[in-house]
Amino acid sequence: MGDSAATRERILAAATVEFADHGIAGARVDRIAHRAQANKSLIYSYFGNKDELFDVVFMARVDSDIGRTPFDADDLPGYAARLYDMYLGDPHLVRLLTWARLERTPHGALFADVPDRDVEVLAGIADAQRRQVVVDDIDSADLWSMLIAMAATWAQAAIVHTATESEDVAVHARRRTALSTAVSRAFCVHAL
Repeated sequence: MGDSAATRERILAAATVEFADHGIAGARVDRIAHRAQANKSLIYSYFGNKDELFDVVFMARVDSDIGRTPFDADDLPGYAARLYDMYLGDPHLVRLLTWARLERTPHGALFADVPDRDVEVLAGIADAQRRQVVVDDIDSADLWSMLIAMAATWAQAAIVHTATESEDVAVHARRRTALSTAVSRAFCVHAL
C-alpha cells in the first residue's frame, strides 16, 4: 500500500473512532488528524469537509459490515443471529448509525438519499412471501425494519442492555437462540 493509500486508511480509521465517539457536530478534524498522524490539510484534500468525511466513513462501515453479513430471505432467523454477531463485533457501526439518525435523518428512511438501497433485500422478502416462506400479511419494508430492530435488541444503542464481546459465550448463544426463535415465530410461515 502506497503512502497516499496508507494515509487515507489511517484517516478513515481515526475518523471512524472520532465520529462514533462524538457524532458529526462534536467531531473535530484536528483530533482526527492527530490520531491519524496526518496533516489536517490532507483530510480536506482527500475528503472535502467534515460532513463529506462522515459520509465516506459511514457508508464504508455500513457497506463493509452488511457485505460480510449475507442476507437470505429463506433464513430470516439465521440472518438476525448473524446481525447480532455483526453488531457485537463492530461497536462503532451502531454508534455511527445512531449519530446519522440523530444529526442527519431524524425521521423517514435513513438511506432515503441512497438510490436503490435495500431494493434487493426487499425483493427477496417479497419473493419469499410469494413462495409462502415468509408471512405475507406484513409489508416487506415493514418486515425488514422490524427484523433489523429485533437483531439490534442488544446492540450499542439498546435501551435495556448493551451486549459486549466480554460477556460469557453461553449468554451470546442464549440471545442468538431467543432472537432466532422470535424472528421465526414472527415472520416465518412454518413457525405458525
